[in-house]
Amino acid sequence: MSIIATKNIPLLNTEILALKIPLIIIGILFILFGIYLWVNAVIVCKLDDNIRSNKLVTTGVYAYVRNPIYSAVLLVCTGAIIIANNLYLLVLPVIYWAFLTILMKNTEEKWLLNVYGDEYINYCKKVNRCIPFKRK
Repeated sequence: MSIIATKNIPLLNTEILALKIPLIIIGILFILFGIYLWVNAVIVCKLDDNIRSNKLVTTGVYAYVRNPIYSAVLLVCTGAIIIANNLYLLVLPVIYWAFLTILMKNTEEKWLLNVYGDEYINYCKKVNRCIPFKRK
């Protein structure tokens, strides 16, 4: 039994050789930002303590993204895909984001709305779900 490498199949070989080094640098930056986001969400914002005390965390990285842990995973995986230099794989972060959005709307966000009410509604108006930036 032989294994066929995708680099030998023209349609699956989407590597852009001229951009190899820049893409590796960009991928590493995505990974580092993802790690930074995760560390800040879990350790710096003391997520476990806030969960135990039933507090809605809206400071630190949570002031820029409602789900920084999910965003961190998205960034790290996207960075790895960019480093892999395969255009076809770039569809995976989009699928992850869409799946995650549907899942969060139908589970976690309903629960948070039920628990925190207006506080959560106001927070949602100010902060994006997955992509880190603060709304006006």
